Amino acid sequence: GAFGARSFGTFPPFAMAPKRVLITGAAGQIGYALAPQVCRGAMFGPDQEIILHLLDIPPAETALGGVAMELIDAAYPLVKGIVATVDVDEACKDVDVAVMVGGFPRGPGMERKEVMGKNVAIYKGQASSLEKHAAPDCKVVVVANPANTNALILSNYAPKIPKENVTCLTRLDHNRALGQVAQKAGVPVSDVKNCIIWGNHSSTQYPDVNHGEVCGKPIREVIGDDAYLNGEFVTTVQQRGAAIIAARKLSSALSAASSVCDHVRDWIAGTPEGTWTSMGVISPGGDQAYGIAEGLMYSFPVTCEGGKWKIVQGLPIDERSRALMDATAKELAEEKAMAEELIAAM
Repeated sequence: GAFGARSFGTFPPFAMAPKRVLITGAAGQIGYALAPQVCRGAMFGPDQEIILHLLDIPPAETALGGVAMELIDAAYPLVKGIVATVDVDEACKDVDVAVMVGGFPRGPGMERKEVMGKNVAIYKGQASSLEKHAAPDCKVVVVANPANTNALILSNYAPKIPKENVTCLTRLDHNRALGQVAQKAGVPVSDVKNCIIWGNHSSTQYPDVNHGEVCGKPIREVIGDDAYLNGEFVTTVQQRGAAIIAARKLSSALSAASSVCDHVRDWIAGTPEGTWTSMGVISPGGDQAYGIAEGLMYSFPVTCEGGKWKIVQGLPIDERSRALMDATAKELAEEKAMAEELIAAM
């Protein structure tokens, strides 16, 4: 027939249209680590073709061109096109997934509010470009700090993007927690599951092991050292980024990039049966959100199916956990208020 020998029954012709992926801050450290992982299929799987959209600011335009040159030189079979640009509207055009790595980094001696002011302006601007130009069901993951609050601003200023489609990255913290438990238990990380990161992607985050397992047994039972799990474990996970900067004199780009791929892959392809992950998502409020105020961008344990996340329900929360969950929520409420004040003054 008109369609040649191709049978619609066995091979839907439009199923695997290339996915368009935006990486902002693409000339930076994380962008340089992330782009090759995406091009190798770590984000969408080994068969999904992609078109890469790379955005950075005009002062980084030459460096961005260099990254694009290398991606061409790597001759990735999955890459069907590369759009490298300093024009935010062009970068956002028809993208299916947006990874927001670009932001204003906090330098020595800078006040948190000053950094937030600069990021509020950036994320407000990028929100309107995404809303106008991205694919209608675009999934967004914000990486740049303050990640939760940047994601909240983006969501508020892109009202047409479904609220549940804007998330922030706490998978790096989640993976760090899995890694520390595995090291302590002397098992490969694949034997550890269901740690939780609650709250903010900051040093107030609460890495929770109360519901996690090592080889199918409770983490607390296997490790048998509550003093460690309530003390050193928590601070190690919270401070891991700083420890890597101290060791490498560079930020943890490799692990951040890997975790971004994990976050998006699980969101799209689904979490394995009986396993959850941690994602910064908009709190629905009430009991289903463990009492976390509605409208905060907060990291919860979630399962994913059919491209949608769902907060894991019914986990018992002890008194210690409650206090730590509330403390990180309080910080997020303060950040939100600060961002609103900055926006009002713009």
